[in-house]
Amino acid sequence: MKNKYDVLVIGGGPAGAIAAKTAVEKGLSACIVEKRPAIGAPVRCAEGIGKEALHEFIEPNPRWISAEMTGAAIVAPDGFLMKLESKFAGNKVGYILDRKFFDRELVWRAAEAGADVAVKSRASAPIMENGCVKGAKIESCGQITKVSAGVVIAADGVESKFSRWCGIDTTVPVREIMSSVQYLMADIDIDAHTTVFYLGNEIAPEGYLWIFPKGERCANVGIGISGKKSGEGHRAKDYLDRFVKKTFPQGKAIECIAGGVSVCQPLDCTVADGLIIAGDAARVVDPLTGGGIYNGMYTGRLAAEVASECIEKCDVSKTALMKYDKTWRASKMGKAIERNYHIKEYLIRQPDTKLNEIIHSVSKLNLSDFTTLSLIKEIIRVNPKLMLELGTLAASIR
Repeated sequence: MKNKYDVLVIGGGPAGAIAAKTAVEKGLSACIVEKRPAIGAPVRCAEGIGKEALHEFIEPNPRWISAEMTGAAIVAPDGFLMKLESKFAGNKVGYILDRKFFDRELVWRAAEAGADVAVKSRASAPIMENGCVKGAKIESCGQITKVSAGVVIAADGVESKFSRWCGIDTTVPVREIMSSVQYLMADIDIDAHTTVFYLGNEIAPEGYLWIFPKGERCANVGIGISGKKSGEGHRAKDYLDRFVKKTFPQGKAIECIAGGVSVCQPLDCTVADGLIIAGDAARVVDPLTGGGIYNGMYTGRLAAEVASECIEKCDVSKTALMKYDKTWRASKMGKAIERNYHIKEYLIRQPDTKLNEIIHSVSKLNLSDFTTLSLIKEIIRVNPKLMLELGTLAASIR
């Protein structure tokens, strides 16, 4: 690790890795700073991503593809199963990744392109000059090094500490952070090519429970519930344990992870003088599904592209960097986040009887693609009265 870089990236997840790789491909010097001793561990993700989304950034490799999905199912609170199938398999369905290997692959590619990587190194404070972020103090093995940078990209996850130290309020309201627990389970009876989502206030209040296959008889089985619903005796783990005991009594949990996922709207502004915020740190996780791998890679790449332009023009002010903020908000991804936030807010207010009614209205859907929008459109099509309940949002969806 040197004392000066064009771009300093805080965080070695997909957003940070793509940002660093893009920066060096643009001719800049870049360094990834990751606080954990190993890239990709521990996993804090259900590991699902759409095929088209993945292909936009990297060709899949069997080393880090655990399973390919050809279908999905949604289970209503009363146990009714709605099966989703795709007319056109191809790139319209998804992969379940092995994030331990996937994240390392992304960082390896950034390193091969010319980026430096510092693991078990923690950004302990920003370097500020006249209100502008000029780098960071990096703590590693008991030593603190001052590293200056033209632009710092904060990709350090939910409630980004680095951004907060720079004066940005990154606090996620309790009601809008999903308390999540996931087991990697072995020796369980599943359809190895179908993801399953369970809804209902008894099984996952203001959230959902998922089964993401990772091969034959193996899957990520997890849950996310509203933070405001969590408490003694009814935490996410309590709900998950009850489900596992009932559904997979002979299954073995060989790994357990826990964490928080923001399902709120993005930060009001994702740039400051000398600073760009990307990925989960910017709160660009899909608020309806909790998915954030693609959004992280997209914003990481865009952050580096805008940083490159601004560094070349010797202007890294907030005004100049606002191109990043405006571009992602106007993108297909940004519009989906805005739309899905309002859909999420509608759904979490519904009693189980309403959720049953919606899911029962379609016994089987055969979609041309596997996007959230296509699913919502089809549900609205067969439930015309939802147009009134969703109001102006329904009109924009159609």
